[in-house]
Amino acid sequence: MAIFLFLLILLVPATNADWPPSPGYWPSSKFRSMSFYKGFKTLWGPQHQSLDQNALTVWLDSTTGSGFKSVRPFRSGYFGASIKLQTGYTAGVITAFYLSNSEAHPGYHDEVDIEFLGTTFGKPYTLQTNVYIRGSGDGRIIGREMKFHLWFDPTKNFHHYAILWSPKEIIFLVDDVPIRRYARKSVATFPLRPMWVYGSIWDASSWATEDGKYKADYRYQPFVAKYTNFKASGCSAYSPAWCRPVSASPFRSGGLTRQQYRTMRWVQTNHLVYDYCRDPKRDHSKTPECWG
Repeated sequence: MAIFLFLLILLVPATNADWPPSPGYWPSSKFRSMSFYKGFKTLWGPQHQSLDQNALTVWLDSTTGSGFKSVRPFRSGYFGASIKLQTGYTAGVITAFYLSNSEAHPGYHDEVDIEFLGTTFGKPYTLQTNVYIRGSGDGRIIGREMKFHLWFDPTKNFHHYAILWSPKEIIFLVDDVPIRRYARKSVATFPLRPMWVYGSIWDASSWATEDGKYKADYRYQPFVAKYTNFKASGCSAYSPAWCRPVSASPFRSGGLTRQQYRTMRWVQTNHLVYDYCRDPKRDHSKTPECWG
């Protein structure tokens, strides 16, 4: 019996080591889910969308992909969706959930991205988070990419991915686990203009998989993604000035708890595969938020 208990003690930490510790707070539970058509509309590729019991399926084939957009623009809020990705060969394909004002400010837009970079057989998806500010995605590329390999297979089940955007921080969350916090350090390095919420699937063969090494292969079409459990709650662009930004923690003023920070550090220690601030090939004069 004693030997059994000793072996159990050894095995339990090893079993849990691949999963993040509890964040202790679940912001997704604070915001109501909405039906797709209550908060969103089709943006392009309507023939590549289908809605079944509030689960939206979108797909890409050799003719086109598909995208959707929130009905309202927001100036802050919590934006989430549960997403399930396709298994197998998906190189070159991007499945995205993001904030943007590219239609309102063409050539000079802001954007906050959650993007799944397609992959080849036997390799994991990469989840890329990114922030563009005032046109840095419009030819003058100043990306702020942090990339992760998740602690689970995103093709097996739905998982909840979210962006919390307030006037002082952006927090990226996966199943309520904070994976990245991007703080406002200056007006020049933080998006403050109203943005819409978008989702899409499209061909980004030129860069999506290992910097474009592997392209979309339409022998494996259609490439499918499913979205459900839509959440978009906060201060819209039309809300009164006194509208209070939402928080990702119990603190009404925002920020994260110590336990949430510990969980985020665990994720970044064990699952972060790229950080733009640590890339020696980057010109960090253009990313002053990395200094210090």
